[in-house]
Amino acid sequence: MSTLLPPAPPDDPLTSFFWEAARRNELHIQRCQACGTYIHMPRPICRNCQSFDLAGERVSGRATLYSWTQTFKAFHPYFVERVPYVIATVTLVEQEGLQLMSNLVGIDQANVDEEARMGMDVEVDFQDLGDGYIVPVFKPVGVAL
Repeated sequence: MSTLLPPAPPDDPLTSFFWEAARRNELHIQRCQACGTYIHMPRPICRNCQSFDLAGERVSGRATLYSWTQTFKAFHPYFVERVPYVIATVTLVEQEGLQLMSNLVGIDQANVDEEARMGMDVEVDFQDLGDGYIVPVFKPVGVAL
């Protein structure tokens, strides 16, 4: 196994709340404090009411699988020894259309077509990629990793 580190997220004040929460094994999504709209990807202004009063808030981590694809090509040297893996878009239960792109784990990579179903219930888990870089991933509800 390689000692390469994964590509790290940018040191960005707009997204730092997300990565700090992930290091605590919590999923936080930006939310407008004026109108209550969840916003992902984070931005400086609410797309619903144009308020600048935005903050990261903890969400349940419950979601449904909206879409997925299995990749066999590494986009960065860190992932060469980790392919294939499943890239998924999930819809969080907190708000209609609130989607997050992540990885789908806890399924048999050889039987992805049978195990990954659109609309299936998934829940957040966290993977430590090394060097303090923790990422949220999603797994079928009830699957122990």
